[in-house]
Amino acid sequence: MKHLILIAEDDLSIAELERITLATSGYDCKVATDGNIALELINEYDFSLALLDIMLPGVDGYNLLEILKDRNIPAIFVTAKINIMDKVKGLKLGAEDYITKPFEPLELLARVEVALRRLDSSSDTYIIKNIRVDCKSHNVYKDGQLVALTPKEYELLEFLLNNPNIAFSRESLLKHVWGYDFYGSTRTVDTHILNLRNKLGLADKIQTVHKMGYRLEY
Repeated sequence: MKHLILIAEDDLSIAELERITLATSGYDCKVATDGNIALELINEYDFSLALLDIMLPGVDGYNLLEILKDRNIPAIFVTAKINIMDKVKGLKLGAEDYITKPFEPLELLARVEVALRRLDSSSDTYIIKNIRVDCKSHNVYKDGQLVALTPKEYELLEFLLNNPNIAFSRESLLKHVWGYDFYGSTRTVDTHILNLRNKLGLADKIQTVHKMGYRLEY
């Protein structure tokens, strides 16, 4: 999965420096010049990581961090606030890292790559939109709240997450999730897909493939 990074920075020159630094290493970025725009982007896109200035117009970096934590999106503060207490506050609130301005582009890139490696190493967890799937406990959370799924709903969701952006026929999903000895109708798949869409709000992510089946866009 290609990582998408949010840059929340009201200084356009710094925001552009961050964007170019990350883009040259293959990362996709979205830039928000104030906290309200950042919040809109958080609600619209599936970010892997956020770079936050603290002193943003509108919603400030500290409040954005709280929202990102609810979405299980890690964040790095990139700020001119160099007071040690500001750094301690940011880290205690749950920031992955804290970079002070001015910064070297290579340092920024290194800090981002470390944070993303930690994220990628957590292969027992999937994050999609505001949904977190814990594969060890088989628990699924929406906006931090546990969502009750049936065992087959969970197995179907995990199978789709393990095979993103691939179209599967209903018969193939029956074979992989329900097993060869299942004699039910393919309508069983439709029902479980509908339940996942409704319970998790994933109607825009679990796509119907015409005359075939379904695909999870991730």
